[in-house]
Amino acid sequence: MSLFFRPDWTAPAVVQALSTTRQGGVSSGVYASLNLASHVGDDPAAVQRNRALLYEQAQIPLEPTWLNQVHGPAVYEHGAARPSGRDADASVAFGPGAVCAVMTADCLPILLCDQAGTVVAAAHAGWRGLAAGVIEATVQRMRRPADQLQAWLGPAIGPAQFEVGDEVRARFCALDPDAAAAFRPNAAGRWLADLPMLARQRLARLGVTSVSGGDHCTLADRDRFFSYRRDGVTGRMASLIWLQSG
Repeated sequence: MSLFFRPDWTAPAVVQALSTTRQGGVSSGVYASLNLASHVGDDPAAVQRNRALLYEQAQIPLEPTWLNQVHGPAVYEHGAARPSGRDADASVAFGPGAVCAVMTADCLPILLCDQAGTVVAAAHAGWRGLAAGVIEATVQRMRRPADQLQAWLGPAIGPAQFEVGDEVRARFCALDPDAAAAFRPNAAGRWLADLPMLARQRLARLGVTSVSGGDHCTLADRDRFFSYRRDGVTGRMASLIWLQSG
């Protein structure tokens, strides 16, 4: 069983990135088995063991910066002169010495880097975060021209599974009329939303056109991924990115 997989993208060799699965850990029951979140009710000792297994097998050099994700646009910047608190949904790192991380179980994790390998970022983008501008805030904090950035979209609830109401569609369409293409009606009179498409649209508007991923559905793939919408009480995967030293 594989604890994690690597993004399929063209990032510089200095950029290290991965996204975990739910497999290969020690948690049991609804958290089986590689739950990495300490806030969902799992045994704390099991969470710590799962994290240790991941760090060892993926050769992660430092403890990741775990955020208190609040579905908003706040970005934590590593090494900032006056760093903000960790109530944030994205983090940015310039140079080695920090591991950016976000946790998900249906929301969309987005990993970003520049082509020169000098800055990396991770963003947690559920529909609320996307609408609030977490992508725009993250790209701004990276302080690089958008055409020099690339992004990878990790496992999230897929467009055939993510049912939302009129208010969600209306909010996105008010921000960008082109967002209507990311929603299609279903038999229940609601909408199926395409989170990866919405993220690609927001990235494209900023000028980030090198975007890959977005093809793993957390809800449909019970064996590989946790899904909050499918299971309610469940674990969390993590998507991590960092710059390798030396």
